[in-house]
Amino acid sequence: MRDPRAIVITGASSGIGEALACAYAAPGVRLALTGRDAGRLGAVADRCRSLGAEVEEAVVDAADRAAMADWLGGLDRRAPVDLVIANAGVSAGTGGGTESEEQARRIFQVNVDGVLNTVHPLLPGMQARRRGQIALMASLAGFRGMPGAPAYCASKAAVRVYGESLRGDLAGQGIGVSVICPGFVKSRMTAVNRFPMPFLMETDRAAQVIRRGLARNRGRISFPWPMAAAVWLLAALPAGWTDALLRQAPRKG
Repeated sequence: MRDPRAIVITGASSGIGEALACAYAAPGVRLALTGRDAGRLGAVADRCRSLGAEVEEAVVDAADRAAMADWLGGLDRRAPVDLVIANAGVSAGTGGGTESEEQARRIFQVNVDGVLNTVHPLLPGMQARRRGQIALMASLAGFRGMPGAPAYCASKAAVRVYGESLRGDLAGQGIGVSVICPGFVKSRMTAVNRFPMPFLMETDRAAQVIRRGLARNRGRISFPWPMAAAVWLLAALPAGWTDALLRQAPRKG
């Protein structure tokens, strides 16, 4: 969608979500932003207002199904949503040990359930209007399971495949679906990594890549291309060829 006027962005208090909010902020645009940190979210909302956008912000946990349904339902009634970007997500690794059950479940709750909680309250309205666009934040990590971040990789793989399937289901209903698969992007999430991050990208640049891809209704928005190509190759090769190599890779803490 080239000129969405009513946009919902989850996980908008930092990182890619913040950069996307600022990229879309302009006169005549209505932004609905949510995140977990009220202070940071308020600062992002104020910046977007200074750029001319009308902004509504709310501190809502994407994993809270009832709260998300209530918030999104109210938004869509007041101003039918053109574009929803399900960006909220969390990341954590094993630090060289074993991932705890609590950590794994929380990652799935936010990264997978959070996507469903964001999409489904808005889907009936988009279907009735036969218009709208859904963007799901996956990751290049969702193409091949990496030692050190099993729940994160698996959750992003689920989001990617769900979005690709949903795109086909909704193609004849006037609703576009795009899956976003970034590599390493500067954010609070990647700031904790203590290993070299190849092709690390600034958030503003990443937001522009995403916005251009969404304007063209691209099914998959993967970047940067050298890292995307490397991940696709890893995923295509037999596991027996790559397991030993990946076991030597640095692990997320």
